[in-house]
Amino acid sequence: MKIALSGYGKMGQEIEKAVLEKNHVIVAKIDSAEDWKNLEQDIKKSDVIIDFSQPDVVVTNIQKCFDLNIPAVVGTTGWENKKEQIRELCLLKNQAIFTASNFSIGVNILFEINKLLANLISKYPYDLTIEETHHIHKKDRPSGTAIELANQIIKLTENKHQWIIDKETDPSDLLINSFRKGEVPGTHIVKYESDIDELEIKHTAKNRKGFAKGAVSAAEWLMGKTGFFEMKDMLGTKVIK
Repeated sequence: MKIALSGYGKMGQEIEKAVLEKNHVIVAKIDSAEDWKNLEQDIKKSDVIIDFSQPDVVVTNIQKCFDLNIPAVVGTTGWENKKEQIRELCLLKNQAIFTASNFSIGVNILFEINKLLANLISKYPYDLTIEETHHIHKKDRPSGTAIELANQIIKLTENKHQWIIDKETDPSDLLINSFRKGEVPGTHIVKYESDIDELEIKHTAKNRKGFAKGAVSAAEWLMGKTGFFEMKDMLGTKVIK
């Protein structure tokens, strides 16, 4: 499989290692708008483009993939408000995109546990918070994974209506505490607390390898398909909708 990498920071470099381990080929490394122009002929040779760029350019990058008729695997976060627009454009143009707030298998299992727990505990007097910690280079805040966890909870409970970052202003707000420290790959905690006990679920990434291998697996899975896909489609993890 011939792969172009969009975004060649630490995550892009980790993905490169995972690509080569699977005996695939890197045909282009794109890290700027100029690279999209200068490397266009190499990019056109790719079977798929894996994007771990930046929130301010990712939508433009996806549109370029669609224009070039190349499937896209997108791990960049911070563009959730444009996701429905991209879904519609993908279906309209009969293109293929695989997007995830987190490509780690463990995190996607966490998502299913989170939904199950929120559904079970919604009838009882627990308050909850989400905490996420990432490296200082991460631009979006809170993380896409934290937002996904929060949205799942809001959908399945009656007492939380919106998520809010760092400072709770109303009991119906779901507080997300967001921290940026050192080179932390990613830690997410969902904590429930009552007067009598405390319950939490937690995922800690030890390194970036899980994200990289998940992205490459998604690229392999996407081949030959058209449509808008997420990790639940590849993994078949649909415990609670």
